[in-house]
Amino acid sequence: MDTSTYIPNSFIDDVKTYIPEHLSIDDFIRACQRPLRRSVRVNTLKMSVDEFKVYCQQNNWLIDPVPWCSSGFWLTRPQSEEKNLPIGNTELHLSGCIYVQEASSMLPPEALCNAMSDSKFVLDMAAAPGSKTTQLAAMMNGNGVLVANELSSSRVKVLAANIKRMGVSNCVLSHFNGNIFGDYMFECFDSILLDAPCSGEGTVRKDPDALKNWSIESNVEIAQVQKQLIRSAFYALKPGGTLVYSTCTLTPLENQQVCQYLLEQFADHIEIAPLNDLFPGAENALTEQGFLHVWPQIYDSEGFFIARFKKTSSKDHTEQQIKKGAFPFSPAPNKLQNEFKAHIKKHFGIQSLTGQLMTRDKELWLFPDGMEAIENKIKYARLGIQLGTTHKNGVRLEHEFATALGKFATSNTYAMDKQQAQDYFQGKDIRLTTPVTQLGEVILTLCDAPVGLGKWQKNKIKNSLPRDLVSNAQLITWV
Repeated sequence: MDTSTYIPNSFIDDVKTYIPEHLSIDDFIRACQRPLRRSVRVNTLKMSVDEFKVYCQQNNWLIDPVPWCSSGFWLTRPQSEEKNLPIGNTELHLSGCIYVQEASSMLPPEALCNAMSDSKFVLDMAAAPGSKTTQLAAMMNGNGVLVANELSSSRVKVLAANIKRMGVSNCVLSHFNGNIFGDYMFECFDSILLDAPCSGEGTVRKDPDALKNWSIESNVEIAQVQKQLIRSAFYALKPGGTLVYSTCTLTPLENQQVCQYLLEQFADHIEIAPLNDLFPGAENALTEQGFLHVWPQIYDSEGFFIARFKKTSSKDHTEQQIKKGAFPFSPAPNKLQNEFKAHIKKHFGIQSLTGQLMTRDKELWLFPDGMEAIENKIKYARLGIQLGTTHKNGVRLEHEFATALGKFATSNTYAMDKQQAQDYFQGKDIRLTTPVTQLGEVILTLCDAPVGLGKWQKNKIKNSLPRDLVSNAQLITWV
């Protein structure tokens, strides 16, 4: 029990007005004061769930499955490891095989993907830091176009870093207020996730000070922002498409009432898609409307709210044109495309590429298939992945080539042991016990997952890890 958790009486009085009759306010308070169980999600772009289970067994990690997410697990590590090694510095985390993600936050992508069997264009409207974006990407498995939007400049950088670490190849980033999508990308998306900015009432188990500045007045102000965003999401969604609205807060002001606003504004054009059968046990959090109102004591998790809608028909709306400069990318010349594909096939055994090869100056990029349909709608912060830079002798590969496409390589890969991996993430070259005769670039792996590039040099592999990814030597203590 964490008695340092700040829960103001005014908040408790407000909760009493809307907590369901079958739930106890005392149980709610006790749940808020319990430390949050750690949960992780397996990144199936790099590691299978079965491989993760084997790793856990070999390393004495105890896991308990999250019932609504087949790749989600509550995790308990040995006490000595927990004390000496932050989970962010474990080999599974650094290699992008897992994402530390609260179990409740796995629900919105599950609700969306459960209904988006053939979605080509998906929008994550408020995406940072990237847990739900990368979860959606894993479910899409490299197919379609995933637009991840974030308003905050600093959070966009974190989002981009997580997308790279997790090996996502079909994502493009934008940096706008989510209000613009309804105007500038009218009916462009098959599926939209709006995990809206909120008051965060459900996060108190993770952040004991989450309620320090709580007030009903603040809830009302935030709800106005949420209504603008959900309105924008409606217009950006194609007829027949699915919208999931979620928050990590509890108040109906930011949840049911925002959903009611959507239903009233577009009464003849949208309907609720109930979540009663999303997973076994969903009925324990189900509202009369078919939403999920997750209280922390129900599943021993954070508080959360999830609603799902289907757009049944279009509503007239004038699409606007955003002012932007000339599009800086152009299709890669056929000669460059053929040479690059031949090189990665011969050197790495990568048989084919999914996507469009594009150039910007001397840079070679890979855009997701279908990107041309929306590439001129808005100005993107980042499109696809940078594969390399052209020079007179060919293409010098970039770090992202390895993290996103290295899983397809069958030759010129090198599996690092823990000591070598520690050296690699500290920016050091990798010493080899046996001299090698290979030449050129090599894809480095950890836990069978690609983590970056190096270059064969007889007795060592020269480290090509970007400087901004080099870790503090004092934090990595695997060996």
